[in-house]
Amino acid sequence: MAAGSHEDMEDLLYEVVVNDDEQYSIWRADRELPLGWRRAAMSGTSSECLRYIEEVWTDMRPRAVRNT
Repeated sequence: MAAGSHEDMEDLLYEVVVNDDEQYSIWRADRELPLGWRRAAMSGTSSECLRYIEEVWTDMRPRAVRNT
């Protein structure tokens, strides 16, 4: 199987991360978070994390735009 394939990604542990604009993403759990991002309350496979994001991130506009 080719490196980086979907099946390989499912074997890794990911975390849901969120930035100050309340935008969500997934990040490999074994890597240091990039500046401006913090851990959210979910970790698991990439599919599990993406499902969680679909449930909680219902308004994709940045927080600054939503609050105007």
